[in-house]
Amino acid sequence: MKPEFIAGDFGAESGRVILGRLDGRKLVLEEVHRFPNRQVRVLGHVYWDVLHLFHELKRGLAMAARKGCRTPAGVGLDTWGVDFGLVGHDGGLAGFPVAYRDSRTDGMMEYAFERISPQELYRLTGTQLLQINTLFQLLSLVKEGSAALCSTRHLLFMPDLFNYLLTGVATSEETVASTSQLIDPRTGTWSTELFERLELPMDIMPEIRSAGHVVGNLLPELCDETGVRAPVIAPAGHDTACAVAAVPASGDDWAFLSSGTWSLLGVELESPIINEDSRLANFTNEGGFAGKVRFLRNNMGLWLLERCRSSWSDQGESLNYQELVELAEATQADGSIFDPDDPRLLNPADMPGAIAECCRENGQPVPEGKGPMVRSIFESLALKYRFLLEHIERLRGRAVQRLHVVGGGARNRVLNQLTADAAGVEVIAGPSEATATGNILIQAVACGFLSGLEDIREVVRNTVVPSHFEPRNRAHWDGRYADVRHLFR
Repeated sequence: MKPEFIAGDFGAESGRVILGRLDGRKLVLEEVHRFPNRQVRVLGHVYWDVLHLFHELKRGLAMAARKGCRTPAGVGLDTWGVDFGLVGHDGGLAGFPVAYRDSRTDGMMEYAFERISPQELYRLTGTQLLQINTLFQLLSLVKEGSAALCSTRHLLFMPDLFNYLLTGVATSEETVASTSQLIDPRTGTWSTELFERLELPMDIMPEIRSAGHVVGNLLPELCDETGVRAPVIAPAGHDTACAVAAVPASGDDWAFLSSGTWSLLGVELESPIINEDSRLANFTNEGGFAGKVRFLRNNMGLWLLERCRSSWSDQGESLNYQELVELAEATQADGSIFDPDDPRLLNPADMPGAIAECCRENGQPVPEGKGPMVRSIFESLALKYRFLLEHIERLRGRAVQRLHVVGGGARNRVLNQLTADAAGVEVIAGPSEATATGNILIQAVACGFLSGLEDIREVVRNTVVPSHFEPRNRAHWDGRYADVRHLFR
């Protein structure tokens, strides 16, 4: 009998429930339910609608049961990083999880630096400085004297929170915990010194457990409601860690790009890189499956396009994603270049206007029309990827020959070709369903159907036919990069 697994994959824009079956040395995926992930603004703050997400998760489980998957080998959840929910001493939710783009972290980095220097903070955590990090979210609650925090028993990152709602068991999975800027990546444990220096509540942090552990069984009432009876397995709770586990790579001359709302570009290492050079380059050390370290930069990605599309839709000009890609492809002129990680692009009300402002400030022509705007986004991302690969090669001391692109952006052939051209490396795109693939195959390792990370990657190679993009027009892109490299940071 072919082993079956259910994956819940929650992204910043949507969530899915996916059924996976191991068919010999190949994986077969079937999406059984998809639903929007809404952010709700209430009294000046932006929240995740966690009750809606949990309701849709249960619906997805019930749909899987109706397809005959009633006793899968496992159920596993992955989500985005850094955000969390609070569980009270009574076992209930102590408020709703606040979204990372909320303004509550405004000024929190500067507030933290009054107590600990950026150099010391990086020494302790090896984590990229981002305003959205859990550290600064938690610090904001402490600073404001949050009543919810005072009644909290457990702080649970988003996948851990859903695991708790499914099983009643509170633990913290290592890969998602590693996004928080609260752990020491050398030991994989909470940084006691950091908690003490910033007077953060250490007692609410659960035990950290490795990716692939069994959290517990579905609660009896959920079994009755959904028709599914199964253990809940924590795969890699962070969606990017799942995606990187599913990179169909071999050897050690490759880098990965998890391409979606965010662009996470990095390499897989055996141990963290924590020094002044990596701090100044703003690289982070996050946990990966099987004890690996994901050494990467978290950068703005296709969020730029999504927000432009949303702005155009509000103006009555609705175009789907593929139509916008085709407009960019039809635009022959070189795009205007800006830094995709300009702080003004984090969550502007008018993304096309914000990009225009960045171009104008840089002395670049303002993109006129949708095609030139999308072309500008794609070329700026591609050249930024080259900038990051240069840093990786310098910090690691080894050249990158291949860039594996996984996630939704693996389907964007225009961006992938521009990336190969701009960066001067072979781009290998796929799988696009890397997160769900990694989630399910890590569950398969936990259940003894696969032996480990190399086994996972062999199954992916057997399952997926990737697209290859070779670099073109090297002299042209070398010249363009030399002209705009100073824009990036």
